[in-house]
Order: sequence, then C-alpha cells, then structure tokens
Amino acid sequence: MASSHGELQFGRLRGLRAKLLRRYEHRPLVSCLLGLYGCRWRRHERSCTQPGEDCCCNKLEAASFALLVAAFCLTLLFLYFWGQAKNDYNDFDWFNFGNLGFWFPWSVVLLVIAAGFFTYITVLMLLAVCLLSEGQKLYLHWSHKIGILVSLTFSVVATAVLSDLWSKEWTTLLLSFQVTAPFLHVGGVLLMTVLAWPIALHFYRMNSRVRRGLIVGVYLSVLSALYLVPLGLYSPCIKEDGTLGPPPALIGHRGAPMLAPENTLMSFEKAVETGSDGLETDVTISLDGVPFLMHDQTLRRTTNIHEVFPNRTNTPSAMFTWAELESLNAGAWFLSHNPFGTAGSLGADDRRRAEKQSVCSLWAFLQLAAQKDKLVIFDLYRPPRGHPYRDTWIQRTLEVIQNESSIHSSQVLWLPSDLRALVQEMDPELQQTSGSRLPPEELQSNHIVKLNLHYSSMSALLVREYAAVNVTTNLYVISQPWLYSVAWCSGVHSVTTNAPQLLGTMRAPLFLMVTNKMSALHTCFLFTTTLYISTLTAGKG
Repeated sequence: MASSHGELQFGRLRGLRAKLLRRYEHRPLVSCLLGLYGCRWRRHERSCTQPGEDCCCNKLEAASFALLVAAFCLTLLFLYFWGQAKNDYNDFDWFNFGNLGFWFPWSVVLLVIAAGFFTYITVLMLLAVCLLSEGQKLYLHWSHKIGILVSLTFSVVATAVLSDLWSKEWTTLLLSFQVTAPFLHVGGVLLMTVLAWPIALHFYRMNSRVRRGLIVGVYLSVLSALYLVPLGLYSPCIKEDGTLGPPPALIGHRGAPMLAPENTLMSFEKAVETGSDGLETDVTISLDGVPFLMHDQTLRRTTNIHEVFPNRTNTPSAMFTWAELESLNAGAWFLSHNPFGTAGSLGADDRRRAEKQSVCSLWAFLQLAAQKDKLVIFDLYRPPRGHPYRDTWIQRTLEVIQNESSIHSSQVLWLPSDLRALVQEMDPELQQTSGSRLPPEELQSNHIVKLNLHYSSMSALLVREYAAVNVTTNLYVISQPWLYSVAWCSGVHSVTTNAPQLLGTMRAPLFLMVTNKMSALHTCFLFTTTLYISTLTAGKG
C-alpha cells in the first residue's frame, strides 16, 4: 500500500514537472528562435526534447555549440583588449604608415570589425541559451557554423599578431583591470543571474545524475570564482577617504597634436592654451647646424616633402639645410590625414592657420616656453654619419639653450643620456632627467631629479620609492581618462599626453572608490551569490 502511494506521488511529481516545462513553451517565440539559429521555421515541435531526455543535440551540434562558446570568449577578450588599447591607436596607425607608405585609420577599422564579430557571436549565444531553456534541440545552420569559424579565426590571428608586434599592450590590459575589475565583476554577477533560471530548467529536463552533477558543478564553480575574485582585487583607486593626492601635471606631447599639427608652433600654443604645465618635443640638427623639431627620421609623414623634393623623400631630415626645411609645409597633412579624428572640430581660422604651419626651430620652441613659463623636455637625435655636427650635436643644442634663447636652464628637463656628466658640468641648472629605471642611489649620484618612463612602468610602489629620494616621475604617453586616473591614484607627478584639452578638465579620477564603499560592495556580492544558490535550490524543489 505504501509502495503504491509512493508511486502515485512520484507520478504526480512527474506530471507536475511536465506541466511546468510545458508552461514555459512559447511557440511563436520558439519558431522565431529556431528560424534565426538554424533556419528551421515552424518545426520546433519535432525538435523538442521531452522531460527525461538527456540529449539536447547530436555530437556535431554539441561541437558547434562548444566552438560558439569558445568564439564568444575569444571575441570578447580581443574586443576588450583592443578597446583598452585606444590610448595607443595613433602609434599603431603611424606604424602601419611607415610599413605601407600610406595613411589609413586601421585601428578604428579593427575595432569596428571586432565589435561586429562579437555582436554576431553574442546574438548566436543568446539564441542558443533561449532554445535550451525552451527544451529545444540545437541545430545550427551551416552558414552560422562558417561565421563562427571566421570569427574564431579572426580573434586568434589578430590576438597572435598584435601580441607579437605590440606585446606592450598586454600591460595596458592588466592596468585596465585596476579600474574596470569591479565593474567587470558586477557584469559577471549579472550574467550569472540571468543564466540561473535557464540552467535550472535545463537541469530538470535531464535524468542522468552525472550530467546533472556536471552542470551544477560548473555553475557553482563559476559562482565560487566570482565570489572569491574581490578578495584578490587591487586598485590604486581604492583609497582611504582624503588620501588622494593632487592630479599629475600635464606635458603636451609634441604640443596638442589633437588640435594642431604635431611639433609645430601652433601645436605648442594650443597646449599652452589648454593649461599644460610643460611641452614635449623631439630635436635634431639641420645640415647647417640649426636644431629643429622633428620626431621621424624622415620628412615623409609630417611634411609635403614628396611635392617639394620628390627625389629626397627617404633622405634623413638632418641632411637638409634650414632653408630647405623652412620651404616645407608641415601642417596640411594634419587636415588631410586627420590622425586623431579631431580635425573636423577646428574652426575656419584654425584650419587656415594649421595648413600654413612650417617646420619649427628649437629656438622658437624655447622662446614660447620662456614667455609662457613652461617646462620643456625633448629627445635629442644624433645626426647620421657624414653630418658636420655628428660629434657636436649636444654642444650645439646647449648653445641654443644658453646663448640664443631666453629660457632659464631650470625650465629644461634634460633627457639625453649621452655625455650627461659633461652636460651637468656645463650647465648645472638643467633638471637632469633619466629615461631608464635606475637604482635610487645611482640617480642621486648622477644628479637626476626626474624619471621619464613609459606608462607600462606605472606602479604606486615605484613612485613612492623614488619620491622618497626626491626623484619625481613622469609617464608617457597617457591620453585616455581611465589611464590618467590610474596615474593620478598611483601618485604620479606628471604625464606626457596627446590630449591636454581632455585630461585638464578632469576634477577627480574615474572609478575612485573609498574602502567603506568597497566593503558594502563585497556584502552585495555575498547576498547575490546566496540568491543564486537559492534560485537553483528553489528550482529543484
């Protein structure tokens, strides 16, 4: 009698489960999902799994779904990676210009392609999850299978190539986690919340205890990982209230290159107008001994050399006389190439002025800095072999600083490492600056007062260590607000930037969190995790 009663109860439970599962069948919706996912319209009833069936698809479709998941993860990784690399898009595009010989915004094209593939894969993932939650067998159309393979191949190849050519960007990715990790964590929490009910429905369609245990084990493992992530979370922007220091001073990288052609007088004037505390440039020596501003070894990229001297486009810029350099236009390229996508924002007067810019001399640059009381820092390139100033390029530069311009030596952050002891002896008022991480004792013995490092060297501990021996830190090139925020929270003293007009308007770091708010966030995560488990347990009941 007891056995019959138990069988009756078990039968009622099975019937209840079947009714519950049928309750969540939405035929028009399922028809649409099947049509989009597998081009199988009005056939959802024949492909529907019944309660107790363990297979949601055959082996081929299971492999396709596994590739879909892999493609989703890899396209997401690459899209995030390339999105965070925006700070260095300009370097990437000019690198391609040097190799291909023509200008094109490849960085933006790559971002659009990555976003397109990710959107496509995400839509397929959502369709698959919805079909599984509705108890449908998966059948992916062959065209989508090809699309998944193309997306997967693109993500793998692009990641591998960029890792080989531009491995420093992985450091940028790691730095980005210092400000985005809490928000990525919340995104993971929301994703797991959304998946809780579809997973529970799929769980109760399965009779195999092994498969049930596997699906629950994977889900709870991800939950546990999400819960433990905050315990290892570090960010310099998680601070005690009132411990945030002043914002880093801004040094215009080749002026304000988003507002005017780089390394022109107009560019430096724009940097001054935006409130930059210093100006950065690159100096070389003309054939007749005039120091002038030019970053590249040749004049191809930033002048009309191909029009004026078509047979000398690959000649080193130092092998031209100053009169020849003055005859070149150094501004029209900015309007035609639009390297930062900002040329269209210039007014008519600025556009006319930009297209008439010429190569700027070191003297003119120093005079502007002297008049506006700005610091200057520059790389100094040694002329090529056969140049008359090959061995006296440093002395010639010092002559312009000391005798020809009106700038005070104390305004100059002297970066060149060649003959540093001689330079220190000739002009002890120069602020000796090192481009290498050296032991504090060595910096002091060489009278170095500032470090000029790539932003990938950013570390709050490093900054404090050098500040303890009165050595300040400048990082280059930082143009994105999130990266500037990390530098600010890390205690960096100054940054070289392409965007002084943007960073100068920031009144506080992005993503700044005080410790008591983080404690509240951890409590929220604990509550959410408990909610996950409760949801799954409730489904079992």
